[in-house]
Amino acid sequence: MTSGGPPRPSRVDADGARPLPVAPVQPPVRTLAGVSDTRRPSTVRLLFASSHPGPTVTVTVLAAVIAVAVGHPVWLVALVALAVVAGQLSIGLANDWIDADRDRAVGRSDKPVARGLISVRAVRAAAFATAGAAVLLSIALGPVAAVAHVVLVAAGWAYDAGLKRTVWSVVPFVVAFGLLPVVAVAAGGSQDAAWPAWWAIATGAVFGIAIHCTNVLPDLLDDEATGVRGFPHRLGLRGAGTLAFGALVVAAALVLGGQLGGDDPARGGAVVLAVVGALVVVVLAAVGIRLVFAGRPTRALFRLVIASSLVLVVELGVAGARLVA
Repeated sequence: MTSGGPPRPSRVDADGARPLPVAPVQPPVRTLAGVSDTRRPSTVRLLFASSHPGPTVTVTVLAAVIAVAVGHPVWLVALVALAVVAGQLSIGLANDWIDADRDRAVGRSDKPVARGLISVRAVRAAAFATAGAAVLLSIALGPVAAVAHVVLVAAGWAYDAGLKRTVWSVVPFVVAFGLLPVVAVAAGGSQDAAWPAWWAIATGAVFGIAIHCTNVLPDLLDDEATGVRGFPHRLGLRGAGTLAFGALVVAAALVLGGQLGGDDPARGGAVVLAVVGALVVVVLAAVGIRLVFAGRPTRALFRLVIASSLVLVVELGVAGARLVA
């Protein structure tokens, strides 16, 4: 009887004379995009993965759709999108740079910095560079939109820098999402630029609550282990989850009311779309509540909110001129 573990697998050589050792097969490297590849991801790809691409793309699309809905020319819509995506990239990159040690401590394999694939220095430099680009692009949008967007980005950075650990962690999301319609509607105007309707601002602010709570819920245990106790953490899974999806229903109601009320209410097919959109969001919220009370704080909760945001984006696009106060 031999010792030292099981024998190494072998195969017979071409002449059948003696066995040859079989070299162990190395598992393929799994990239951040979930694709098997033996190549190291590029720096650009790693930076993009560090920028929280899902929320970044969602917020940018939302801003662009609002800009289209209010009748801005193509060049101005593109400028709004560029300014917003630069700001969102900076917020996401700052988050991964500032939280690098915490993410390593809890083993966040979805974070390039935590995995050692890119340096903290590179992510920090990219965060400042995109923040600078966001400010410059914002200036080109006009004074009202510029101030609104700079405050929006500053709110995101304030969250990254420390507010996320306090009971006030929800405030940056309320401020940022509430200001997003202002950026999109007031773009291209002077000091007396148009402002969005009150219900559009309220919708953004309420939606920010849903985004914040559902984004945090899957990380409650990791955050607790590293001393992060923001607003959702203090409410707990069921409290924060109920608030998040309740806020989602309120946002849908605000959009529906904004389209059906006022001096120029929606008519015909737009009414049907508005009602159907609101019902879809309510159904998605009900699914989210069920998952919350089943004790499943997964990323599916956040995806439900993102899906709801896409429905609301379509409704806002149909709202058109009603978005303007």
